[in-house]
Amino acid sequence: MLQSSENLSLTVKRLQVQDLATATRWDEFVLACPEATFFHRAGWQNIVRDVFRHDTYFLYAESNGQIQGVLPLGHVNSWLFGNALTGLPFAVYGGVAATSAEAADALEHEAQQLARELGVAHLELRNVNRRHADWPTQDLYVTFRKEILADEEANMLAIPRKQRAMVRKGIKNGLVSEIDTTVDRFFALFADNVHRHGTPAMPKKYFKALQREFGADCEVLTVTSSDGRPLSSVLSFYFRDEVLPYYAGDDERARDLAANDFKYWELMRRACARGLKVFDYGRSKQGTGPYAFKKNWGFEPTPLHYEYCLYKRDAIPQNNPNNAKYKLMISTWRRMPLGLANWLGPFVVRNLG
Repeated sequence: MLQSSENLSLTVKRLQVQDLATATRWDEFVLACPEATFFHRAGWQNIVRDVFRHDTYFLYAESNGQIQGVLPLGHVNSWLFGNALTGLPFAVYGGVAATSAEAADALEHEAQQLARELGVAHLELRNVNRRHADWPTQDLYVTFRKEILADEEANMLAIPRKQRAMVRKGIKNGLVSEIDTTVDRFFALFADNVHRHGTPAMPKKYFKALQREFGADCEVLTVTSSDGRPLSSVLSFYFRDEVLPYYAGDDERARDLAANDFKYWELMRRACARGLKVFDYGRSKQGTGPYAFKKNWGFEPTPLHYEYCLYKRDAIPQNNPNNAKYKLMISTWRRMPLGLANWLGPFVVRNLG
């Protein structure tokens, strides 16, 4: 619950790219604010601007020199997918993170004014909790979060029997998990994986930028076979006492060797050893394979409340693989040579947000 306060000195400002002092204060606020997530960190401004070449508007509400709320926004203008102001592109969580109702309202008011000035078709806020009963809401996505128990064996036993058997199968197959210092092995698995599903891959420079920007809070774990062949990999974010596996990729042999289940168990096991408290399995679309996979691990879905303020459109955009109009594109992408797909993919995916 946001605190209400009578504060006449509250102002909304925009974080400037080279203002390192304010970026530090921004991140200190984000770390302490219960509503904030990893995707509210100031470093995302550099990622969205430098990698994807989108204009950013990282707004913060300040009173008496103290930040009371933040709202990171990115402007994605695409002839294929539309013109939108989003909080935040390429993130599963977003929207306002504030410690007072006045700060939250002021930030949203500024965002709506900015959206009108930019002439976008819609403003999208990727909220975890609903804020506007009268705004259209995208109900396609859910998130999965679960407590990490203090004992390793207790975490193993908390996995439902069928998936636990898969984890033990991976252990029996002699699989090994390693922390990588580069994204090379991860990207090879990721790019091949998404290509098989008919979707474009993020550029390799994006993952390099994530490691560079967030340091130890962005980690790659790769699972190999007993003979050293990479089978499965995951890039995770760390925030406060949480671990968030965010991007993943698997070799075609991974399923037979149970490398995918083993990968997530190893991530959970290592998180337990570090004293972390929450395993955030991230966003999935309802009715999909990843949704079922996470349910089978004993995680319960929680709806995400992506809210939209519509200006030049009558309905919420459906820029996702479930949209029937993209079926031909997905089918074509699957048949495209991998090298061509990796070259062309970044030009497409930068416009998805």
